[in-house]
Amino acid sequence: MSLHNELVICLLDDECEDLELWYPVYRTREAGATVLFAGPEKGKTHIGKYGVPATADLSFAEVDSSKVSGLLIPGGWAPDKLRRYPEVLELVQQMDKANKPIGQICHAGWVLISAKILNNRKVTSTPGIRDDMENAGATWFDEPVVVDGNLISARRPPDLPPYAKAFVDALMERMN
Repeated sequence: MSLHNELVICLLDDECEDLELWYPVYRTREAGATVLFAGPEKGKTHIGKYGVPATADLSFAEVDSSKVSGLLIPGGWAPDKLRRYPEVLELVQQMDKANKPIGQICHAGWVLISAKILNNRKVTSTPGIRDDMENAGATWFDEPVVVDGNLISARRPPDLPPYAKAFVDALMERMN
């Protein structure tokens, strides 16, 4: 089965963790989905923590959640910026309400905290934000990947293979 008719949005800002941005994007594209980057400004190029560039295909304001099948949020320092945009928080809330897959890794949990969608949810993240996740009402696990309904979370780059697979699997399940 292919995800050829599915659209996934990957949130983008400066200083994302390069592997956490690109690995799930490539895996999702390999499964057939179209993955577009959404950033504060359409056409702006953002540089990851290790110098890898990515250009926003859309602005946050241009994303229509009703046309999006899934959402990827990379870690690094970008999530601390991403959570300050009302359009990002609204998108995360809409995707969660529609029960569409939301993938988050490492520090990306900050975005879900600010979107206020973690109460009574099971998650993982970098251990550095464990307290933040728990204070937002989540139950935190020290596991490579935690799937709770539409939320797919992972801790750090070594967890990318099972994380990307779980995200693609969640998109495939929605198609059935």
